[in-house]
Amino acid sequence: MRVVAVGSSASVQRPGRACSAYLVQTPSTAVLFDAGSGAVGNLQLAIEYHALDALVVSHMHADHFLDLVPLRYGLTYGPLRRASRMPVWLPPGGIRKLQPIAAAFDGEGVEFFEPVFDIGEYDPRAMLRIGDLALSFAPALHYVEAYAIRAEAGDASLTYSGDTAPCDAVVEHARDASLFLCEATLALGSEAEPRGHCSAREAGAMAQRANVRSLALTHYHADTDTAALVEAARTEFAGDVVAVDDGMEFILA
Repeated sequence: MRVVAVGSSASVQRPGRACSAYLVQTPSTAVLFDAGSGAVGNLQLAIEYHALDALVVSHMHADHFLDLVPLRYGLTYGPLRRASRMPVWLPPGGIRKLQPIAAAFDGEGVEFFEPVFDIGEYDPRAMLRIGDLALSFAPALHYVEAYAIRAEAGDASLTYSGDTAPCDAVVEHARDASLFLCEATLALGSEAEPRGHCSAREAGAMAQRANVRSLALTHYHADTDTAALVEAARTEFAGDVVAVDDGMEFILA
């Protein structure tokens, strides 16, 4: 399994970087987890965007799905077309939340996307199979309904936290994963209740509890000291830790 960080910023893009987007690829299947602002430009450094087998959205915050719009334009007017519509899987209630975004462009609604996207909502209680990738979901602890996503292919496994505060369900979903791609929005800080994000140390603690092989910290802001981010996670996690940057690749076996 190949995992490429297409975008690793939090809600405000770091200079020259994109918001959340992660390519998960096997020799026969390519799926994009999230499509935040700037994702489509970076995606083309890793794969031709029309070759995606599907796009799966963790939750309906703009920094995780807004590049559906330029992707729609690319598939409609650009040189890379598809013979069939691209499947786009949103969380429960996602179509309703996408409706006003689409209406801002065509005055109607999700019909704006329908010529190139086959939009549906996944059932977070069920397995979603896309090619040779098996995807499963766990509820995260965020300000809106949000899900962690696990991808498995052969002996390789990835768990992507999406946006979450420390969460037992996400820990269990990451159990024994080859790679835990976990948000660290708060870096070395904290937040008041209600919680919606993790610090690096909290991400490390979740990784340790889940017994993952490696931890990749992502979804952080421009003023973050990435060396300090890694060191904070290492106070809790005994395995390999890295701070993700756009373009970084992981090969999981």
